[in-house]
Amino acid sequence: MDRRRFMSLTAVAAAGGFTLASMPQPAVAAGKAKALLLSCMDYRLIDDLVRFMDKQGLQDQYDHVILAGASLGVVSNAFTDWHETFWQHLDVAIDLHHIETVIVVDHRDCGAYRIAQDVDTAGEPAVEFDQHRATMVEFANQLEERHPTLGLETYLMALDGSVEPVELG
Repeated sequence: MDRRRFMSLTAVAAAGGFTLASMPQPAVAAGKAKALLLSCMDYRLIDDLVRFMDKQGLQDQYDHVILAGASLGVVSNAFTDWHETFWQHLDVAIDLHHIETVIVVDHRDCGAYRIAQDVDTAGEPAVEFDQHRATMVEFANQLEERHPTLGLETYLMALDGSVEPVELG
């Protein structure tokens, strides 16, 4: 950027109350992240996911991959084009940020489940939970096969942002 453009941008920023010191600092591209979060794309839960990860003590310490259906997007035959994409993202997270754990957060009332399984279980919480659990078990099996040293945590989020662990064993 030339000096004239820089000065112009600085003047505009200052007029708006911004200074260079108040501008967000760029994230560090390399280093260590504790985990990779796999979640659904559902706009209703993005803020809740951030709050959940912050409560886990992972603020600014995780990579984030978003696929419709979260774990379903990795294992369902309805979304086969996404499978290798996820595994490539995971490999990059391991290589660049040395992650040690994958955290999967599926959610209730997930449209991807309705598309992939052609059934709506939102009114049947126990059946819905079992569907997510079965998908997460398949995900866990694939993760174990590809990356046996990585940890795995699995959760199911409700639309109110509450989260329950999903035990796979």
